[in-house]
Amino acid sequence: MDKLIYTAMTGARAALVRQDTYAQNLAQASTPGYRAETAAFRAVPLEGSPTRVFVLDSTTGADLSPGPITQTGRNLDVAVHGEGWIAVEGKDGREAYTRNGAFEVSQAGILQTSGGLAVLSDGGPLSIPPDSTVRIAEDGTVSAVSIANPKQSLPVGRIKLVNPPADEIQKSADGLFRLRSGAAAPADERVRVASGAIEGSNVNVVESLVGMIALARAFDLHMKLLQNAEQNDQQASRLLSVNS
Repeated sequence: MDKLIYTAMTGARAALVRQDTYAQNLAQASTPGYRAETAAFRAVPLEGSPTRVFVLDSTTGADLSPGPITQTGRNLDVAVHGEGWIAVEGKDGREAYTRNGAFEVSQAGILQTSGGLAVLSDGGPLSIPPDSTVRIAEDGTVSAVSIANPKQSLPVGRIKLVNPPADEIQKSADGLFRLRSGAAAPADERVRVASGAIEGSNVNVVESLVGMIALARAFDLHMKLLQNAEQNDQQASRLLSVNS
């Protein structure tokens, strides 16, 4: 049987994988701080048949370009200026990093992300005293302001802000970023945040929709190649039967 069916099959599979990636990105297009996933593939010639090429997964990563920043006026919202990440405690207990600065205070008084992950300082999670509001400075310093006496402000810690090299950080299955080495990144005092603002997803919705349409057409093309291979095989079988 013509090896075309295997090459067409790998091409169709690659199209489906990229479709899943685009679908995931579109589903997260309104998630603050979300970084679009990317999928890459490589062409590998079939051994003994240089005219046949397989498509194999190469790397899966993320687009680290910044998203749009929107002013919200909410004191618990922060957006990272330029490069940098906010340290949080992942559900596995390990330190992880995000650009989602939509914070809230839990019933236990812990500063956390909208997904319930504790925001970290160099000394662990940040605890907010009761009957107080939160003020976040440009350097990440968190202060608790008494509701009864707004002039009374108490620093409770400083958000751990990091900025590891892009090639040392990778996206995990839970959507958070971690160092490839598994270690914790050191705090970088040069990273700054803007209070009362939120960074949106960097997903380009139009580009994703156009990509999904193109991939659907590519998948149809691979299916037609499989049909052609089947028809060629059937014709070859008939010719052999006649000749025999």
